[in-house]
Amino acid sequence: KCSYDQTMATLGYQDPASPTSIYFYVKTFDLKDKLFEIIDFYNEEVIADGHEEYTIEPTDAVGALLTSVNQIINIVTYVLVVFVAISLVVSSIMIGIITYISVLERTKEIGILRSIGASKSDVSRVFNAETITIGFAAGVIGIVSTLLIEIPINILLQHFTNSYAAAELPFGVAIALIGISVGLTFIAGLVPSSLA
Repeated sequence: KCSYDQTMATLGYQDPASPTSIYFYVKTFDLKDKLFEIIDFYNEEVIADGHEEYTIEPTDAVGALLTSVNQIINIVTYVLVVFVAISLVVSSIMIGIITYISVLERTKEIGILRSIGASKSDVSRVFNAETITIGFAAGVIGIVSTLLIEIPINILLQHFTNSYAAAELPFGVAIALIGISVGLTFIAGLVPSSLA
C-alpha cells in the first residue's frame, strides 16, 4: 500500500520549495555559455559559504547530443582513412608491379639505350620519369573527377537542405593531392627502375 507522497512522487509531482530539476531553454549558444558561467559562479559562492549540498549540477542535453554526433563523425572519418590507406598501399604495389613488367618487356630498348652510351642511372631516370608522369596524370584525373562530382552534390545539398552548404575542394588541397599522387608513384617505381 503506497502513501500519498509516494504516489504523487511516482506521478512526477514535486514540491516547489524543493525541486529536483529546473529546465532552462536559451535561444543561442552564447546565452547557454553565459548560463553555465552563472551556475559556476553560484556553485563557487555556495561552496565558499560551506553549503555544498546546495550546488547545482547542470546537464547540457544539446551539448551531449553534439558530442555524440562528433564522436560518430570521427569514427566514420577514421574508418574512411583506414580504407584510403589500404587503397594507397595496394595501388602503390600495383604501380610497382606494372613498372616491373614494363622493365621486363622492354629489355631490347634498355639494351639499345646502353649500347648508344646511356648509363645505368640514365635508364633508371627514364622509368622514373614514366612513373612520375603516370602519378601526375592520375592526380589530375582524380581532381577533375572530384570537381565534376561536386556540381551534382552541391545541387542536391541545396535542394534537400535549403542551405548553401557546399562541398568544395580548396585549390591548395588539390595541389597537395597531386603532389602526393606523384610522390607515391615515384616511390613505388623506384625498385623496378633501379632493376632496369
